[in-house]
Amino acid sequence: MTALGLTEDLLRRCTFPGPGTPACAAVSGGADSLALLVLATAAGCRLTAVHVDHGLRSGSEDEAHVVRRAAERFGAGFRAERVQVEPGPNLEARARLARRAALPEGSMTGHTADDQAETVLLNLSRGAGLDGLAAMRPGETKPILSLRRTETEALCAELGLDPIDDPSNRDPAFTRNRVRHEVLPLLGDVVGRDVAALTSRTALLLGDDAAYLSLLAEQIDPTDAKALAAAPLPLSRRAVRRWLAAELPPYPPDAAVVERVLAVAHGLSRATEVGGGRRVRRGHGRLRLEASRVEPSRVEPSRVEQVGEPLLP
Repeated sequence: MTALGLTEDLLRRCTFPGPGTPACAAVSGGADSLALLVLATAAGCRLTAVHVDHGLRSGSEDEAHVVRRAAERFGAGFRAERVQVEPGPNLEARARLARRAALPEGSMTGHTADDQAETVLLNLSRGAGLDGLAAMRPGETKPILSLRRTETEALCAELGLDPIDDPSNRDPAFTRNRVRHEVLPLLGDVVGRDVAALTSRTALLLGDDAAYLSLLAEQIDPTDAKALAAAPLPLSRRAVRRWLAAELPPYPPDAAVVERVLAVAHGLSRATEVGGGRRVRRGHGRLRLEASRVEPSRVEPSRVEQVGEPLLP
């Protein structure tokens, strides 16, 4: 298949916005993000490719030139950003947060079905619920989520693009890399199936279910104790989680916090700590979020269940 034919074939499975739409894409220079750049411009987007240098390895600043040349070749704009991420614990999460801060809201990322499968398994290992197993949702910010990593690599090869090889993507110190290079291949060998494709499809189905439950939960006033207590448990949990996530960013509350708030709604307790120096108290049939009466240093921080995105491919 020619490069043009392959591009057209892959585009049919993508979810880019309409031609002429201004868009930004995070482009690291790896095969997935270079394919994102190519496909976005082929879809007619008025694209700006943004390269974010985390400064985590020697020579990383040179990778911006690879992205710049690709952007010029395919008619996209280009911008380079540099952020400072110090080595240490939770490196992936801290790098992700720094990158998000450097990118415009709504930027496209080059996550594929393989990234989706990895995210589902990681979230499963953390005890995530339905939303975590639904993982990333397809749409304009994840336009190539239905594509496979082998397909983005094939597109780069057909076009003569030389993607950047990031050695950190093979470092077993990162849990995601072990899932990618050890767990998924082993599962595939055990069941004799393409586990990444199956897991990605499962996430899509669960995402539809999660979206419908969220729509129903939006009809519940989470500050109305009687309504919250009377609602089906899956919906009352979602209503509380949505309320606290909006009031206590950046992460949603964990399952234990949600259950304690529901106990307050049912009249089993008068108040409960929810972290961040805040508590939920019941009075006159209403739940109110207020400042905690307990010293923050004496409150055990709740476990944060992060349903995060992988590092950019």
